[in-house]
Amino acid sequence: MRPQIRQLAGLLVACFLIGSVHAKLNIFACEPEWAALTQELAGGHATVFAATHAGQDPHYVQARPSLIARLRSADLAVCTGAELETGWMPMLQRRARNPKVLAGKPGYFEATQQVTLLEKPAELDRAEGDVHGDGNPHIQVDPRRVLEVAMALSSRLQQLDPGNKPNYEQLLQDFTARWKASIERWQSAAAGLRGKRAVVHHREWIYLLDWLGMQRVGSLEPKPGIPPNMAHLADLKTQQADVIILSPANDKKPSAWLQEQTGTPVVMLPHTVGAVPNSDNLFDLFDEIIRRLSESART
Repeated sequence: MRPQIRQLAGLLVACFLIGSVHAKLNIFACEPEWAALTQELAGGHATVFAATHAGQDPHYVQARPSLIARLRSADLAVCTGAELETGWMPMLQRRARNPKVLAGKPGYFEATQQVTLLEKPAELDRAEGDVHGDGNPHIQVDPRRVLEVAMALSSRLQQLDPGNKPNYEQLLQDFTARWKASIERWQSAAAGLRGKRAVVHHREWIYLLDWLGMQRVGSLEPKPGIPPNMAHLADLKTQQADVIILSPANDKKPSAWLQEQTGTPVVMLPHTVGAVPNSDNLFDLFDEIIRRLSESART
């Protein structure tokens, strides 16, 4: 081989190796909370795309061509699981034809698989509304479970990108320290909420109530995913509640009616990153949740 050819070949190999070392993981996150968590854990070593935003119901998402294209090029898909995305994610996976992000592969990660779920039904009956057979999937409003997910997700990042393992370990260590300190601060600020009774619009708040030691005494929805009706709302008038909780995605009329009838304060809580102002990351999300809940307890 001529010296010039050998030199050119060496340069090409070097360029390939450099590109491989510095190539970022391409990550498809099903919901804003997992996009935010992944960005915390991956730093500059990944490009993170959020498939949905706070104004969308993650149960019902259109399998648009743009989402198919994003998933086709993904190295990792991070989803909630527990049937939350069952109406659209399997279709995206089929159409994207990317074997890396299929269920059971290292490139597919479900947050609910990493924690213990609440409200798992003894038997599945669709007549009971939007019931998830594996349990309630809305774990993103419990910071303890978020930390469990973070540890498992960091391990998956390290598995997929072993060359950056020390960096992922350091990012996880930094996040864990900041997160645990924040949990202590949030729990201290919310100490007065322990034992408080709440009526929720949708049962997405069970994990938050479990963390804070609050009690759910009723739901505006007669069954999960079933819109409130007047007969059910009239029954709720008899419940002694300290607060009515809803998210920006919920219809405000039922909670307003119940507040008018009972005088119980209504608080709108962000259910995910970006759902309300000042909730642009995971830390801000829980800052805003605790601030709003604590203020409602003082009214």
